Amino acid sequence: MRRALVIVVSFCALQHQAGAQCKVGTNSNEGKLLAFYTAPIVFSMATAPEVMRPASIRIGAEGEYIPKPNPAIEQTGACFTQKSEHTSLSPVFGRPRITVGGPFGFALEAAYLPPVTIARATPNLFSFGISQAYHFEAGPVATRTTLMFRVHGTFGNVKGAITCPRSSLQQSSPASPCYGTTPSEDTFHPEMFGGEVSAGFAPASGGISFYAGAGANRIDPHFQVGFTDANGNVDRTQVELASPLVRATVFGGATTIVRQIFDIGAQIYSVPSDATLFRLMGGVRFR
Repeated sequence: MRRALVIVVSFCALQHQAGAQCKVGTNSNEGKLLAFYTAPIVFSMATAPEVMRPASIRIGAEGEYIPKPNPAIEQTGACFTQKSEHTSLSPVFGRPRITVGGPFGFALEAAYLPPVTIARATPNLFSFGISQAYHFEAGPVATRTTLMFRVHGTFGNVKGAITCPRSSLQQSSPASPCYGTTPSEDTFHPEMFGGEVSAGFAPASGGISFYAGAGANRIDPHFQVGFTDANGNVDRTQVELASPLVRATVFGGATTIVRQIFDIGAQIYSVPSDATLFRLMGGVRFR
């Protein structure tokens, strides 16, 4: 009877652990990874600040290379048996986006990335932005200056085999990680909201604008494990930060407009605590 009770208690404890919620600190490797992979998904501004005409539309796209994290922080151990995670599901990230001009310098931005698999990642992300721009002209060469205030947010998920990709599966030790034949189906939720202020400068004689800015993002990412081992045990552990973080950001870039219809730009976007990214943008304008 006592042995049976011990078995039942152990089984219940195992089930609780399989569906546990693991809160991590910002200094843990899991916490650093959560913050690192939130940075590439931030919905930053697409062009140099400008005052769009009411009802004007810009349809564009952006792309960036996703840097790899320091291998040291891929050694997880706070929530699971210590092992190296394969977190680089895709080397690039991109999305389409649309901007609609409103009255009084306001503009509304939106982007949706449908669940189409790129490399080993399947995103399902929605982003939005609301901005207001103010235009000034000053100086002996009539330099155009535009100041912009902007808020933005992103929510949704990215799915992929992170904890146990096919290359990590093993069938020799039930007590070791990734004991099974089917890769994990994990989900990353990069929930975030942010605000920023930027200033753009353009000589009246040129078609290129330069800009720089700074801001802050409130991030609350979490990660859901989805792995079924060879014995049928399902791990649904959720890894999340002990509390949301506020990350400072700085950025700068340039945008050139061709024939008042097309624009091409480049941007450096940095979250100093986590990652620095280089982004390319392009769009078509309808006035």
